[in-house]
Amino acid sequence: MYAVEVREHIMIAHSFKGELFGPAQTLHGATFVVDVAFFREELTADSVVIDIGRAHDALKAVLTPLNYQNLDALPIFAGQNTTTEFLSRHIFDAMAKAARTGDLGPGGDGLAKIRVVLHESHVAKAWFEGSLSGD
Repeated sequence: MYAVEVREHIMIAHSFKGELFGPAQTLHGATFVVDVAFFREELTADSVVIDIGRAHDALKAVLTPLNYQNLDALPIFAGQNTTTEFLSRHIFDAMAKAARTGDLGPGGDGLAKIRVVLHESHVAKAWFEGSLSGD
């Protein structure tokens, strides 16, 4: 399996509802380093997994509406705990859509899977990984 990975970061604010979250129930900030890996069984005719430039542009486009925002105030996340795990799936869904709609350029339709990893600190991260086959 071949893979290419791109990286970006976002700075957000949010709070959580529920006893489980202790002090994180109050508004707090986070800086997430976001890694998105694209996987395929065979290289394209151009001997790449995906166009790295387009992949990075697509990731920036997905993250821009979240960057420097209080996620609690965004209508798309109304009533949702925007945990690291939840956000990794949100970003995965947007990147999978970019692959399906051609925003990643030629070869996006041949991707086997995508993994989105959010690093919330130097000691903690979460991710979502999913197959693109059968989409």
